[in-house]
Amino acid sequence: MQSILSTLTLLCVQTLLAVSSPLQVFGRDGMNFSVHVENQTRVRDAMSRRQHRVYQLYSRTSGKHVQVLGRRISARGEDGDKYAQLVVEADTFGSQVRIRGKETNYYLCMNRRGKLVGKKASNRSADCVFVEKVLENHYTALMSARYEGWYVGFTKRGRPRRGPHTLPNQQDVHFMKRFPPGEQPDLQPFRFTTVSKRSKRVQDTEPR
Repeated sequence: MQSILSTLTLLCVQTLLAVSSPLQVFGRDGMNFSVHVENQTRVRDAMSRRQHRVYQLYSRTSGKHVQVLGRRISARGEDGDKYAQLVVEADTFGSQVRIRGKETNYYLCMNRRGKLVGKKASNRSADCVFVEKVLENHYTALMSARYEGWYVGFTKRGRPRRGPHTLPNQQDVHFMKRFPPGEQPDLQPFRFTTVSKRSKRVQDTEPR
């Protein structure tokens, strides 16, 4: 009899766990929901609509813009340079992006030695996926999604730094997003609407 009661009790507990909400399960198991979000960020998302943006990456150290010159990468581009116009493709749950030169159609990639190289658009290598990170100083850093801790970086002369020699607090890996000349979005000023008792009475008396 006691064994039957124990079995029934176990079944009841399993049923309660099955109908519990995911957040309750996270709380019971001591799991951190932010960890779950981070894990999902690393998963490639083939279902969502891919977002394409065109902008330039201004290097804090070189004072120029990142260029994708075919297989060669540099940060010597002037504002508006055709090789500095980058198509940024976001295709994941989080902030993972692929960066392609609009003019050359080559992707910005980091190989296993940490060297920045350009690869053809037909190449879907994980070497060409980066994680966008907005830093406390409002600059953007690009970390390799495949080689964690390796960042896109350039010297004062605009030469690429190897990933293993970069750190997120170095100015070499700090970038600012800028729209190409003539492609700034047309931002309309936000207008506040003040509702007074008189205007409300006028709206109520207007024919519908």
